[in-house]
Amino acid sequence: MSKLLPFRCATVAAACLSVCLSNGSAWAQNSLDPVLVTGTRSPLQLSRALADVTVLDRADIERQGFGNLADLLSRQACIEIVRNGNPGASTSLFLRGANTQHTLLLVDGVRVDAQGGSGGAPWEAIPLAQIERVEIVRGAASALYGSDAMAGVIQVFTRRAEGAPSVQMGAAVGSMGLTKGDLTLSGRHGALDYALSAAAEVSDGFNARPVANDPAYTPDLDDWRQHSLQGRLGWQAAAGQRLEGLFTVSEVDAGYDAAAKPRPGVNDRNLSDTRAARLLWASTWSADVRSELSTGRSRQRYETTTDGRSTYLTETEVSQWAAQGSWRLGANQLNALLERREDRLVNNGLRPATGGRADRSQNALGLSWLFSQNGWDAQLHARRDDDSEFGGVSTGSAALGWRFANGWRAWASAGSAFRAPTLYQVFSEFGPKSGQAALAPERGRNRELGLRWQGKDSELSLSTYDNRIRDLISWDTSFIGRCDSAWGCYGNLAKVRLRGLSLQGQTVIAGWRLQAGVERQDPTDQLTGKRLGRRAEQLGRIGVERDWQGLTAGAQVQAQGARFDDHANTRPLGGYALLNLHLGYRINAQARLQVNLDNALDKDYETAKGYAQAGRSLQVGVRLSL
Repeated sequence: MSKLLPFRCATVAAACLSVCLSNGSAWAQNSLDPVLVTGTRSPLQLSRALADVTVLDRADIERQGFGNLADLLSRQACIEIVRNGNPGASTSLFLRGANTQHTLLLVDGVRVDAQGGSGGAPWEAIPLAQIERVEIVRGAASALYGSDAMAGVIQVFTRRAEGAPSVQMGAAVGSMGLTKGDLTLSGRHGALDYALSAAAEVSDGFNARPVANDPAYTPDLDDWRQHSLQGRLGWQAAAGQRLEGLFTVSEVDAGYDAAAKPRPGVNDRNLSDTRAARLLWASTWSADVRSELSTGRSRQRYETTTDGRSTYLTETEVSQWAAQGSWRLGANQLNALLERREDRLVNNGLRPATGGRADRSQNALGLSWLFSQNGWDAQLHARRDDDSEFGGVSTGSAALGWRFANGWRAWASAGSAFRAPTLYQVFSEFGPKSGQAALAPERGRNRELGLRWQGKDSELSLSTYDNRIRDLISWDTSFIGRCDSAWGCYGNLAKVRLRGLSLQGQTVIAGWRLQAGVERQDPTDQLTGKRLGRRAEQLGRIGVERDWQGLTAGAQVQAQGARFDDHANTRPLGGYALLNLHLGYRINAQARLQVNLDNALDKDYETAKGYAQAGRSLQVGVRLSL
């Protein structure tokens, strides 16, 4: 009963908030209408987005105290984070109950992915200090982005110039020996604009693998260090013609315990090196015609060491080239895209004949139609990907929205998606050998319904989804004989159904800003009827914040229901609720003090069996703008 109490409290709070919002339905619609890029690969007013989306700006990011991008995302709707220890440890993200590799991560439009094992983005490798904005688009998006976007897309936009030359600095100290700082230089000089940021963070950490009642066990501290650098240079060559280059580098060195009972003096490390770069030429030929040419590359290198000796190494490189354009004609807009993607994997687990290297390519053509007139919005997206390994895949999506009253909007959508097998799944000893059928891409079909109301200071949204994914690639003993391994092989076996309901709202009451949300989800393995491992049925959060004479104070409770650590549902993980507090004070126009107390009640909880999460964490920092 006690495990359900946090979720029930959040549910009641969200319901009360929705009542408050509905009572204010006569309020005027908010005049501020942010622009969303990720939802259509072209600028679109957020009020016309036909998907469940979230946009986080720099103010939201600066309120986050402990951790990195994964910790920021863990407080957003329909997202669960699973971490094997400290912020530098291996991290998975489950969006709407889907696997971590089913959510695409973009950094300034550059795809960041890993082709080792089952793949997926390095969520632990993206520092908050470099981020200006985050866009979260939930739902199948392969018709726009191709492989991987089966559950949604998360795009990170790094810091950029905002006007006159400026210097921004931040520094903080906190619990667990935490020290961090960042510096950003940005500005404009004639036709040139620039931004250069550097950040560093070190911490003594905490014991990530606690073992109780064992005299032979020796606890240790699992520390972490992160360094990052980001740069952007833009040139306005002529009216409507802009050339931009950017890069991001992030290095993480984190301690971990390879065994639940590590030997004293043994030093196990996770080493992650993530890099992304892009060159873009954007042209605005008229108010109705735009085009972009771009090339980008990302590299994700992951290594584990013990006492300085390498125990595992994998490196993924993704290169991409794209040409896209948009043409607006009255209420209609047509978008077209040509794209090429090349993947390369270096991994010591590949077949000897590969020399430890494997690669593949995908060519794609995409077309979109957007319509908006007289309260109606519609979108059609279609894409064809041709893969050098398994052939072609066609995906599509359709969405219709109706703004039927002041501030009210309803929408419905349906779409297909796919994920290509990783290079490791194809070319390791566990992949199909010569003469056997090649691994097929995983495929999904998603349907959604949504209702949203937005007023002057308030909004309320309700969405429901049904996402069916088949031909999931699993390692299983039933495939023995199809590969070179006698232990098991990869094959297209599993299928899952991801259903859920999400209710989100925010308002202002007597000067207090309130936010609340609850989600009920059912991520199920259809072959066994079991719930997918490490995924809860209930998620909830409620937050409150107020400004008073330069002081901003707020609190948030995030709750997660009980889960199982495994797909067989034999190892339970208890539900939990975390209380996070933040306090900001504007000293003057240039300086701001920030205090964060995360997990204020020092809750002992796990997201993966046997791995502790950080306890009560205090952080005190200051930000300067010159």
